[in-house]
Amino acid sequence: MTSKKLIFLLIVGIIFGFLLSHRKGSEIMFKPAMKRPHVLEIHGDKRIDNYFWMRERDSEPVLEYLRQENERVAQALAPVRDLEQKLYWEMRSRIKEDDDSVPVKDGPYYYYYRFAKGQEYPIHVRKAGSLDAKEQVILDENVEAKGHAYFQVGEAAPSPDHRLLAYAVDTVGRRIYDIHIKDMDSDRKLADRIQAVTPNFVWAADNKTLFFVKQDPETLRAYQVYRYELGTGEVPQLVYEEADTTFNVAVTASRDHKHLFIASTKRDSAEWRILEANNPKGQWRIFLPREMGHEYSLESGGDRLYILTNWQAKNFRIMEAPFNARGKNEWKDVIAHDELIFREGVSAYKTHLVVSERQSGLTQLRIFDRSTGSQRLVSFADPVYEVEMGDLPEFESKNFRFYYESFVQPPAVYDEDFATGERELKKEKEVPGYDKTKYEARRVWATAKDGARIPISVLLKKGTPLNGKNPALIYGYGSYGISNTVNFWSAIFSLVDRGFVYAQPHIRGGSEMGRDWYEQGRLQHKMNTFTDFIAATEKLIEDGYTSAEHVHMMGGSAGGLLMGAVMNLRPDLAKSVNAAVPFVDVLTTMLDESIPLTTGEYNEWGDPRNREQYMYMRQYSPYDNVEAKDYPNIFVTTGYHDSQVQYWEPAKWVAKLRELKTDNNLLLFYTEMDAGHSGASGRFEALKTLAKQFAFILMVEGIKE
Repeated sequence: MTSKKLIFLLIVGIIFGFLLSHRKGSEIMFKPAMKRPHVLEIHGDKRIDNYFWMRERDSEPVLEYLRQENERVAQALAPVRDLEQKLYWEMRSRIKEDDDSVPVKDGPYYYYYRFAKGQEYPIHVRKAGSLDAKEQVILDENVEAKGHAYFQVGEAAPSPDHRLLAYAVDTVGRRIYDIHIKDMDSDRKLADRIQAVTPNFVWAADNKTLFFVKQDPETLRAYQVYRYELGTGEVPQLVYEEADTTFNVAVTASRDHKHLFIASTKRDSAEWRILEANNPKGQWRIFLPREMGHEYSLESGGDRLYILTNWQAKNFRIMEAPFNARGKNEWKDVIAHDELIFREGVSAYKTHLVVSERQSGLTQLRIFDRSTGSQRLVSFADPVYEVEMGDLPEFESKNFRFYYESFVQPPAVYDEDFATGERELKKEKEVPGYDKTKYEARRVWATAKDGARIPISVLLKKGTPLNGKNPALIYGYGSYGISNTVNFWSAIFSLVDRGFVYAQPHIRGGSEMGRDWYEQGRLQHKMNTFTDFIAATEKLIEDGYTSAEHVHMMGGSAGGLLMGAVMNLRPDLAKSVNAAVPFVDVLTTMLDESIPLTTGEYNEWGDPRNREQYMYMRQYSPYDNVEAKDYPNIFVTTGYHDSQVQYWEPAKWVAKLRELKTDNNLLLFYTEMDAGHSGASGRFEALKTLAKQFAFILMVEGIKE
């Protein structure tokens, strides 16, 4: 070969390599998403959706688009790959790898779970008679998870005689479970297996009958209750089907194992059925027929029922009635309604009730003596905290259990004597390398545009100057009446230690300030949720905690909707936005009754078949309000198997943003191909996506290590 030919071939090789590299960069990683116009028209309003085709799950164009976006993320985050790894190991280092839970006494056994060093999933164990007894492994999730990229146990429960263990497993991430049965003494799985159901089930008193809930295979609405008798090989028997597509069903059992319940519920109504647990083939009877606007739930007190109800009580009250009550005329007040206190839940034991409440944006527990009617509160002096009642399984327990935590206080488990009030710390979660004396939590109040006062919980390092120069991560939710709880989040200290302020505005749409707080943030008042978040952010800026050029926002699911709406309204208010599994295509989703959650969501967002409600939703639906303007840096994540917010919602949103936005800021979209709504299933694997999100935030903030 002549030298000229050799040089020519080398040049050709270099050019070919360049072109191949350029093709990978331009045509694979940066190829615009295909546009295929799809007309959506209702109420005389025509919408053109260029990315409707992304609903074609498993099609090559969809998979190519998702691969392309994941490659874009890898390339964009390449400069901070070392930082991403550092963040992951930092967050992992705050997890005690060989940890265990506080044992719970149930009959002759103490049940608990533990983690082994380096393993992703818990090992469920028990001890007979005493905590000094030999440990018996009843379920090792690490063994069960082998061969599965995703693994989750949704519920595990022993039979009343403590011989069998039923547990529900999802190996895809779409929240479709199989129920397995295991003989705990022989460590042998039974042949019985209930497939493609929800994780919700209860045992009857005969130790061989299970009642379980099945979902619609398309919409995933929980709507049928079946009875199954182990060892018979018979087909499960349908015992109840909920015909109203706006309701969901669930099964539960009383603490004394004497009664079973079927709850048909939606956000504005409920209907409960009762069955004696020792008569599994008996007839379920309705306790009180459903009424629009009346929400109630039942708790067995052994000799009577306790009812958490909003009947003539917007913030709910506790009432009692006999099991055979024929109407509300037989109900009696136990804990009266209070306009300043929101009653969230009640647990009944033989001698006392434990009631969870919210007052002035803070949680508290109320202890009620069933024999004397006396009451006392379990509350704390900290400015922000979270207290939650535990669920001890023994009806005759002399103690109740509660969990306490805050931004700076790792979760602590307490048992308290009902009668004496004597309190015992059972365990405080160990967080390696964490020193809570370095940090402080504060409560700040913002004023909404209509004058409402919005509480904001703030975490920062002691001594942080309020000069407006601090980067801040502001996390929001604000939907379904779910409060944005002040939990200890060990991962957040990877940002706080780098100078960040962390804040959670308790905006309307949650229940932090009572039922009205929820009502003012849903349906035709939903815009309050978004403007509250904006007002809270402006207050943090005004008080010097941060400034707009240092604000980073984060929210997931309905909180992702919040991110999209706020970003459309005030794109100037943040340096970056992180939206996880975001519900952003509100109108199209709520008009499609064939996909999960839609019909059950009408009472939250509205029914777009109604023109007035449709037009209101159109004001804020993030996908429908993307415009040609500058947006912040954006990082969006989703799970390919998500059953709650389908992957195509964020996929379409990102494509439309990329088409229309006029800035040069980053727009990244990362899909976890083996996960669902909650992300990766393992305790360490779940940190990897979070490390990407935090690395992204630090990168755009200009913090390199």
